[in-house]
This record gives sequence, C-alpha cells and structure tokens, in this order.
Amino acid sequence: MTTIAERAPARMTGRQRLVLVLLLGSQFMLAVDFSILNVALPVIGAGLGFALADLQWVATAFALTAAGFTLLAGRVADLFGRRRLFLGGMALLGLSSLAGGLADSPSLLLAARVAQGLATAVVTPAGLSLLTTSFEEGPLRARALGLNGALMSAGFTSGAVLGGLLTDLLSWRWAFFVNVPVALAVLAAAPVVLAESRPAHRPRMDVPGAVTVTAGLLALVFGLSRAGEHGFADPVGLGALAASAVLFAVFAAVERRAESPLVPLRVLARPSVKWGNLAGLVAFATETSLVFLMTLYLQKVLGYTALATGLAFGVLGLGTVLGGVAAPRVLARMGTGRALTAGFVLQAAATASLALLGPEPGWIGLLLAATFVGGVGNMVAIVAFMVTATSGLPDSEQGLATGIATMTQQVGITMGIPLMSAVATAAMGTAAGAGATAGLDTDTVLVGVTVAVLVNAALTLAAAFIRPHR
Repeated sequence: MTTIAERAPARMTGRQRLVLVLLLGSQFMLAVDFSILNVALPVIGAGLGFALADLQWVATAFALTAAGFTLLAGRVADLFGRRRLFLGGMALLGLSSLAGGLADSPSLLLAARVAQGLATAVVTPAGLSLLTTSFEEGPLRARALGLNGALMSAGFTSGAVLGGLLTDLLSWRWAFFVNVPVALAVLAAAPVVLAESRPAHRPRMDVPGAVTVTAGLLALVFGLSRAGEHGFADPVGLGALAASAVLFAVFAAVERRAESPLVPLRVLARPSVKWGNLAGLVAFATETSLVFLMTLYLQKVLGYTALATGLAFGVLGLGTVLGGVAAPRVLARMGTGRALTAGFVLQAAATASLALLGPEPGWIGLLLAATFVGGVGNMVAIVAFMVTATSGLPDSEQGLATGIATMTQQVGITMGIPLMSAVATAAMGTAAGAGATAGLDTDTVLVGVTVAVLVNAALTLAAAFIRPHR
C-alpha cells in the first residue's frame, strides 16, 4: 500500500517556496517579539516612569493575551478564513507596534503590549495552519515545519541580541518600530501569495466554549506567571490556578453539549493530539527553564555579564537551528515516533551532563557543548511534536490543531521557569540552612542549579517514553 508520504512530491513548487518564505518570515518576527524587549526593560522603566514592581507587566501582558486567545483564534481561522485572520492579525501587529513605539506613558505601552499579544495569538495559529494546508502531509510538510521550528528558535535567540543593539544604538522604541515595515511587507505580499481557505458551510460559533476556554487559559498563564514571581505558595497564584481548573472542567462540560463545539472532544481524544501535545509541553518547558538555570550559573557562579551570557546562549541557538534543519531527514529515516524519542534522549543526556558543572571558569566548555547538543535534540523533538499534533486531521481542522499546538508551546514556555525556579530555590534553601534566603554564596547557588538540572533531565527522559501513535 502506498502511503501519503510516498506519494508526496519530492520538491516544492515555486508557489510553495513563496508561501514558505512569507509565512516563515512572519513567524520569525513573532518569535523575535517574545524576547526583544527583555534587555530593554530597565531603560523602558526609566524612560516612562514604570514602578520597578510593575515593569514585569510589559512581558506578562504580552504573554497573557498571546497564550489566552490562541486556541480561540485558531478555531476562528478554520471557520472564517485563515488568510483573512492572518492579514487581520498582521495589521493589528503593525498598528500595536507603532503605538508601542510612540507610547508616552506606562498605560499606553501596556495597552500596546496587550494588542501585540492578541495579534500574536491570531497570526501564529493562522500562519501555521496556512503552512500545514499548503503542504500535503508527509516529507514536505515535515520539511516546512522543521524550517519553521529552526527560524522560530533563531528568533527567540536573536530577539535579545537585536533588542540590545537597537536600544544601545537608537532607542528602545525601535524594538517596537522594527515590526512596522515587516508587517507592511507581509500585508502587501500575502493577498497575492496566499490562497484563502474556509469551509463551504460555517457552523454557529460556540460562544460559551470560547469564553470558558479563553478565561481558563488566561487564569492558567496568570497563575503560572504569578508563581514565577512569588512562588507556588502565593495565594493569588494558587487561586488563579484553581480557577483555571474549574473553568477547564466547565469548558469540557460545555463542549459535550454543544451542537458545534469550539474544540470537538474527539479531536482532543486522538492519541496524536493528546500525547503529541504532552510531548510538546515537556519540550518547551524543559528547554526554556534550562536557559533560566544556565543564566543563574553563568551570572551567579561564573560572574558573567548579561551581554556575555547572551552571547553564550548563541551556541544553543545554533544547535536548535541545526536541529530544525536536520529534523525532516531524521523523521524520514526513523519515523515520527522514534525521532521524538531520539530527540528527547539526546536532550536528556546533554542536560544531565550539565550536573557536572563546577565553579571554575573552564567549565564553560562543557556548558557550550552540552547546550549545543541539547538544542539539536530539543528541536528534533519539537518538530516531531508539531508533525504528530497536526497529522491525521483534515484541512478544515488544521487551525484548531495548530491552535492547540501553539497554546501548548506558550503554556510550556510559561510554566517551565516557575517549576525549575521552585526546585532550585528549595535546594538552595536546604543547602544554606533553614531561613537563609539572601546572600547565597556561589556553592549554594551551584547546588540549587545542579538539583534543578537533574530534575529537568529526568522530565525530559520521561517524555522519551511518550508514544503518541499507540
């Protein structure tokens, strides 16, 4: 029997290449937006008069809306037209970036960041579903998703560097303005390059489902963000997490009774969707939290500056780009399930080796080698997750599939750091003695980092046993 993969054309058409360039360029820009303002936050705070305690909302306001509305936006793209939603999101991104660059008060800047997050929630699943529906399931789709993963990882890595350069050479406002010409270029080219896709019959919108799942995601991301700042014992964070659990339970009950559910439960029950997204959650949570742990090590143990730390993570970025480029060949040779396992095993082994790090400067060599190899494994696992989570579903549900996958990515990024921070903090407290919370020496910090690294590696290794297709 001939499989879809065997029937798929070996080479992309000229139009498919144009689609790929356009969509990958937009996804790269969105990835840059996640990190471009991080290094500029102190300058923004001084320029606009942000209170120090409120400065983190520049990042949190973006993350809340980006994660909270992505599932709804993905399904709306399926129902109302993916190209239409993609163009609307890009227009909103351009306008909100212009508003952010021109903001003269904290409230206006935060409003612009909320709008940027909403635009990201719209553009990301719409763009990914346009990508998956432009390439038949098989080698070409895997190649497209691999390149997408490589460029998104490069965007996350280069965002901090670009933000630092723009802030130092021009102004923090250019971290916003840089999006405007890119958005205009995409808006000009997209109507010519991208074909519209929408169902012939559009069912009624499931408003109760949309409200409950969006509110649940907002509560979840807020609770995780709050835990990252104040710990998991914080009553506000715990209340938000409890509220999210209740809202998700209500959402499931609503979907069982809805005539045209926002998220059909049969889709969530598919092994490829359910287990594939669990694998993706672990992949994003472990790698982003590892960056946090290695930042602690480089700055608190080895005494690196912020700039030197960022440059050290450039090696990790190279590894993830290489992993994204190599992933389609790995998937073609090993199959998606085995590639997912191999990626996690490689990432786990590289992460575990970081437990050997010591306080001497010479250990930087191990860190660079391990993060490079781990980055390769992590990106192979991420591409395998994306292929798994979007396979076996008709084009009419690709917006939903990519919306779920995007939600998984953003929740994983949000939850990883609070979890590993809690592990490291607990280990440091034990090593320093009860009640010792300030002025920790390098040996104590190193103990906390080492324990958290081993927990991170154990979670990654456990994910290697996930079998999405069984």
